[in-house]
Amino acid sequence: MVKSPTEQRIIDALEELAAEHGVDIVDVELTGATKAPCVRVRIEGADGSAFTLDQITAETGWVSDAIEALDPVSGSYTLEVSSAGMARPLRRPCDFARFVGEDVELTTTATEGRRRYKGRIESADDAAVTLALEGDEQVTIPFDEVKKCTLKPVYDFKGKKEGK
Repeated sequence: MVKSPTEQRIIDALEELAAEHGVDIVDVELTGATKAPCVRVRIEGADGSAFTLDQITAETGWVSDAIEALDPVSGSYTLEVSSAGMARPLRRPCDFARFVGEDVELTTTATEGRRRYKGRIESADDAAVTLALEGDEQVTIPFDEVKKCTLKPVYDFKGKKEGK
């Protein structure tokens, strides 16, 4: 996935420390205006388990210390540490392989043609992801052209009725 140099520096610094804390760095995002930037860090358990609010709170200290040591943003910024959530970002080839069969929304860095895709992950290897789109169409996208990809959660508010 394509990340800014600052985001990649933060990811690299956090991933060096994450294993000793039993944490997986899902994603890092630098958002907001220049005067009010926000460093958003999404984490989960090293085994892929979701964290509770108490676990997130417990992990925030070392995440904050690691980012402060980098000093990635001049001036003040807001740090948000959260779980991956239902619309989990996919960043690494192993993330795509883990979620084969799941629906995603993917944006590419393409400057011409189609940039946005909605589909199901058919396969993923170390170089690319293949999505099944509507109408039996498939597309294979190299990871170095993936700008952003998130799981597309299915919200079932009705549930299944008994006897049907």
